[in-house]
Amino acid sequence: MKIALSSCWNSHRHEDGYKMVTEMADLGFAHIELSHGIRIGLVPGILKALEEGIVQVASVHNFCPLPTGVMGAAPNLYEPTARGKQEQDLWFRHTLKTLDFGARVGADLMVIHSGSMRFALRDYDKKLDGLLEAAEGGDEKADTTKAKAKAAAFVEKSLAKFRKRMKAPRHRLIENFKRIAEPARERGIRVAIENREGFVELPLDEDMPLLLQDLEEPDVFGYWHDSGHAQLKERMGIVKHTSLLEGNRARQFGFHLHDVSEEGRDHQPLGSGVIDWETVASFFRDDDLLVVEMSPRQRSSSIAESRDFLQKLLAAKTA
Repeated sequence: MKIALSSCWNSHRHEDGYKMVTEMADLGFAHIELSHGIRIGLVPGILKALEEGIVQVASVHNFCPLPTGVMGAAPNLYEPTARGKQEQDLWFRHTLKTLDFGARVGADLMVIHSGSMRFALRDYDKKLDGLLEAAEGGDEKADTTKAKAKAAAFVEKSLAKFRKRMKAPRHRLIENFKRIAEPARERGIRVAIENREGFVELPLDEDMPLLLQDLEEPDVFGYWHDSGHAQLKERMGIVKHTSLLEGNRARQFGFHLHDVSEEGRDHQPLGSGVIDWETVASFFRDDDLLVVEMSPRQRSSSIAESRDFLQKLLAAKTA
């Protein structure tokens, strides 16, 4: 298994891509993921570091590099589920640029998001966050038992609505993903579809196996498991973490690995939160890519600790 570090941890702090890559390599990573915060100005330094063999790029995350003029991470800047053809075409164009860049830096995998359903009159994520806060005792005056029941009812009712409303955006998603199948194959890059943390993002968790089935082409399209997103969805009462792993194992390409605190903050150091890592590790396969994906707020010491935690986890798994 390849272990890599995602540049989402440090790309925002660097003006020189060479220094960014060197900082990652100095933490003991031979492979990196170039994430969705890579500005155009970082590219020359990144290429220089690769030419010198400082690291190898295992994966890229759409969009990479960022569109010209975009200065911060923007993986959902354009969505394949958009109603308008102009946005769909912008998504396609910049996804092709990510595939081209991935081929240029030697990556064989691109992590990708799948768009969302858009609702003009309600922010479902914000509403659910408030209900969960009450259910977990965030409001001392709240009856947590009633609050938990209210949150669960909101999730059930909302998901029923989403299933009815997802047909059109799901159709656009499939059509646009199919547009990148041949370009990805030509460049030798697999497309890893990530499970998402947003309530209204696609695919709905239960739909991931069927989406992969409908896309066909298992040599191109596969599942990318984000441990933090899965744990957050379990906290929301939407899906069990293990259900996602079990349901998508046959098409699994790899993992984003980060922990989740008791308060629901993700991208935390491995082993510091609530994730059952022994269970997650039981789903690792020899050909998987394991990417440590840390919050930019984490210090380099936390990155090193997460690396060591993962290496011990792998050693125990193979013992």
